[in-house]
Amino acid sequence: MRLLLTSDTHLPTRAKRLPDELVRHMERADLVIHAGDWIDEDAYRLVEAHAPALLGVRGNNDSPWLCELLPEVARVELEGVRVGVVHETGPAHGRERRCELRFPDLDVLVFGHSHIPWDSTAPGGLRLLNPGSPTDRRRQPFCTFMTALATDGRLDDVRIHRIPRPDRQERAAGECLRR
Repeated sequence: MRLLLTSDTHLPTRAKRLPDELVRHMERADLVIHAGDWIDEDAYRLVEAHAPALLGVRGNNDSPWLCELLPEVARVELEGVRVGVVHETGPAHGRERRCELRFPDLDVLVFGHSHIPWDSTAPGGLRLLNPGSPTDRRRQPFCTFMTALATDGRLDDVRIHRIPRPDRQERAAGECLRR
């Protein structure tokens, strides 16, 4: 099962549309996982329109409509891999231990909020993945998202995809805004 992981799209506040590279990967995925901070209903509908299937949670900047629609935490089993999604996990220091205690029933936890790509494994085996943001790089050199494969109880081929900076794309696209 091909997965696309994204978070913190912040549409339309940080970008006017989704980056083309992200959309291409969404359309090839079997499931798109979004870890919150869509911002409004239009952003949710835009992601939904490109995703063959969608699993998402609400973030701390999302509209009341999205907060009604989406859970704080989502869980799903994909090809034998127990996956959870949440927007915020707190400070980086102590994250692995904190998340292991909060989510002892998971193999993988996808999260967002920081806009910083993250791929680590806690001592007990919980894998933590933050895809970063495809539209707001903050202090990072690139906007990012992730892809992965869930097969036979394993999560393999986890990749961080860098989205080219706007000075190397059409400015009108409004992708990956600099701060």
